[in-house]
Amino acid sequence: MRILLIHSDHLKYQTKSKTRIAEEIGEEKKKGQFENALVVFTAVEKEDEKNPTAVVDNAVKEIMDVAGKVKAENIVIYPYAHLSSSLGAPDIAKEILANMESVLLSQDLPVSRVPFGWYKAFEVSCKGHPLSELSRSISSEVTEDVKEESEEEESQFYILNKGELLDIEDYTYQSEDLEKLVDYELGRGESTGEEPPHVKLMREKKLADYEPSADVGHLRWYPKGRLIRDLLSDYVYTLVTDRGAMPVETPIMYDLADEAIRVHAEKFGERQYRMTSGKKDLMLRFAACFGAFRILADSFLTWKNLPVGIYELSTYSFRLEKKGEVVGLKRLRGFTMPDLHTVCSDVEQSLQEFESQIEMCKGTGEDLDVNYEVIFRATADFMEENREWINQAAARIGKPVLMEILPKRKHYWICKMDFAALDALGRPIENPTIQIDVESGERFGITYIDSEEKEHHPYILHCSPTGSIERVICSLLEKSALDMKDKVPMLPVWLAPTQVRVIPIAERHNEYAHKLAQQIKDARIRVDVDERPETVGKKIRNAGGEWVSYVIVIGDREMEAGSELTVNVRETGQKVSMGLQELIEVIQLETKGMPFRPLPLPVDLSRRVNF
Repeated sequence: MRILLIHSDHLKYQTKSKTRIAEEIGEEKKKGQFENALVVFTAVEKEDEKNPTAVVDNAVKEIMDVAGKVKAENIVIYPYAHLSSSLGAPDIAKEILANMESVLLSQDLPVSRVPFGWYKAFEVSCKGHPLSELSRSISSEVTEDVKEESEEEESQFYILNKGELLDIEDYTYQSEDLEKLVDYELGRGESTGEEPPHVKLMREKKLADYEPSADVGHLRWYPKGRLIRDLLSDYVYTLVTDRGAMPVETPIMYDLADEAIRVHAEKFGERQYRMTSGKKDLMLRFAACFGAFRILADSFLTWKNLPVGIYELSTYSFRLEKKGEVVGLKRLRGFTMPDLHTVCSDVEQSLQEFESQIEMCKGTGEDLDVNYEVIFRATADFMEENREWINQAAARIGKPVLMEILPKRKHYWICKMDFAALDALGRPIENPTIQIDVESGERFGITYIDSEEKEHHPYILHCSPTGSIERVICSLLEKSALDMKDKVPMLPVWLAPTQVRVIPIAERHNEYAHKLAQQIKDARIRVDVDERPETVGKKIRNAGGEWVSYVIVIGDREMEAGSELTVNVRETGQKVSMGLQELIEVIQLETKGMPFRPLPLPVDLSRRVNF
């Protein structure tokens, strides 16, 4: 914000005509005259949109300081766009100016505000003393005294185990991962600055890489990585639709002139992608909330519908993470987020649905074979009113959890559960989350009709059953990096790009190898053939490097035996003799209930591109 403070003998103004962004005013506001006035010519800038509250606080402090020094009898806030070439959105500017007036009035100061968006004639007479002309640039940063005030009320952290809140410092940890999570959450974990192992693995396995021609934090995906992303997306789709959620799709950008969207976006602070189109100030979504809430606001809901969920896989969501914090698949600026929003009638229904979603989120860790540690967060009021339920909900995790109690509500949620995997460097990877939102129903005008035909704003549960798809892959690769210490790293068979590789020993075995591969493919198993003119040993090593789940070597003996195959099993490192149908049944049992997509590469390795 830019302000020009003029201590005047008098200010006179009169409105002439309105612009398209003019605020509506009564006759009494169309002209004014003020004596011994501190006139605050004000331009609200784009930068102010990051934290309007801080801008108002900082501007008010500056105005009060100057007004006290010059002993002005009146303070006049005068919108004056000519002070800046980077103006904020009109609706935000009007709100900031109105809030400045309101805060000053609350201090019992004689303040007036000149109408916004009108062409005006004015006359100002400057007093001419050393403090009568001052210009200031007002920051959107929170000032130190505000920070100190906020720091007085800190969250309290405990270990919640079997209904008991235990002191973190005295607790004896049975889980190394939980201890690391606690240290990180309390700011005690030290960062080594190392690159997490999954970055090397995502490149080495030809899954994904940084895109140098895009903004930092945006990736290119190769066929194998795209396959894994699609399978995970299919997995979550089935997970939520089996529970009755309805899939939707909404835009990736929104107009900040929509007040509900702007207020919701402001809560996300500076990590927003902004863009302009003509006179519109637009934002790229950081979650699927905006579109989901707009759909719900335009829907006719009754108590008979609730709870009701709508689901979107937001490809993509965007967060302007700090450049130095962007790394691999763990922290991105463009990512894929499964977003489930469930409308509930009241707290009781929300808690019931929350418990169901705990089981869903917990199950994703079991399906992916990834260990989650849990942070349970709640406001002090919610904790006091729902202590028994919190104990029951935490008990569903089946192990101790970190409990954060917030002194008061800072966000739109009153209760939240975060599930995190730990990377190979001991740092958390945020995965599933569940939140009870008590603000958005009213803010976005979402209503439902109860059994007595009365209208109410609902509670809304936000849930991502896995967290972003990229972070799921990150968790899997980080787990594999840890597995390298004592066992063979691999992906779950249902996610392995190649589930079976057939290796013919010589060219004369190629035809039989392809016949075998076709039978495996017909059983909906991803299979390929390494018919390149390499040694068998090198082909087997290549299959190991690609984490192929099962490898079959075909030679004269296999062709003559017909039914018996020697299969290299990656998980155990053993060679097992089995028939083709037995192998198919083993794989089908391992992948039962999981989604399937065909191989996204040529079956013959000789025909593949080396990305």
